[in-house]
Amino acid sequence: MTSAEILTIGTEILLGEITDTNAAYLARKLREIGLDVYRKTTVGDNPQRIAAFIREAFTRCQVIIATGGLGPTVDDPTREAVALAFNVELQYHPTLWEPIQERFRRYGRTPTENNRRQAYLPQGATPIENPVGTAPAFLMDREGKIIICLPGVPREMEFLMENHVVPYLRNRLQLREIIKTRILHTIGVGESLIDSQIADLETSPNPTVGLAAHAGQVDIRIAVKAESEIAADQQIWQMEQEIRKRLGNWIYGADNESIEKIALQTLKAKQWRLATCECGTNGMLLARLSPFGEPFIAAQYLPSPIPPEQFFAQTATFQQFAAAECGLGVLVVANPPAQEVYLHLITPTTQQTFIKPYGGPAQNAPRWAVHHALDILRNL
Repeated sequence: MTSAEILTIGTEILLGEITDTNAAYLARKLREIGLDVYRKTTVGDNPQRIAAFIREAFTRCQVIIATGGLGPTVDDPTREAVALAFNVELQYHPTLWEPIQERFRRYGRTPTENNRRQAYLPQGATPIENPVGTAPAFLMDREGKIIICLPGVPREMEFLMENHVVPYLRNRLQLREIIKTRILHTIGVGESLIDSQIADLETSPNPTVGLAAHAGQVDIRIAVKAESEIAADQQIWQMEQEIRKRLGNWIYGADNESIEKIALQTLKAKQWRLATCECGTNGMLLARLSPFGEPFIAAQYLPSPIPPEQFFAQTATFQQFAAAECGLGVLVVANPPAQEVYLHLITPTTQQTFIKPYGGPAQNAPRWAVHHALDILRNL
């Protein structure tokens, strides 16, 4: 089975100076053409270590997509590293040097001699023209092993991936399948409990099922490899129905559906407007609801903690001031080593208070509290 690995090159990534967004983009593009990705690796600007990784990776996979290290400076080592990995010399390409010079001329500048490094490629490499930047990309295809080296600049990398690499891989590897995913969102239940209900489904080879836990929410990923989008959708649908049958109301939505959107849809169906009051949440409830507008109409954030009973009264007072049919209060109180979460709900028919202890990391408590509050609205 053909598989790929992603290599991002740059010491600045390892030092935490920049966030590697390239790997996520590449993983999505490879998924779209049905090419399995089993590893993502970052290596610093060291040609020996990069070459060692390439040799090691080719014992596991057929394709490596690399980004970064194609600039003109000494610490841009990708060309040298690939030459080391394949035990070949670097070779000067005059046909690459002229477009580099021309691009500088268009900007009224003169390239320095170190820019000439970008016209050197490992012997046997095939250049990939880069019309949106100065760094030529290239690929090596030898004895069934393919490495494609792209610029680290996201705009350049994405253009070349879309217009050159994807068509090349489809044709070269005769890729006819696609990989498609669907994410189901659950709320108010822990990862271990979900696992106990669908553990047998998580061993399915195709579609595959996996879990990802977040504060107050667990996502269930369904991924399928199929010959067509129609076939993929059918297999995902069958697996999704089984998961929904087992988990029921724990699932609140899928893919881009958010809990705040679902909660507000519930209120809109009842023709209830919402006013919120929050304390100890850093204003997270307001931030989550404000992009949607009505039925969310007003919010109050209390920067200083107050006793729960006083907070409940303040929630009711603000709801009445806003002339909203529904009021929701979220109070997070630090009580080391845990946090106490108080949720206060007011509707035209009821008034309820929920007290929920939270023992996770303190910085996640606001998100956890807001998720549970929105889940209460969802279930009205």
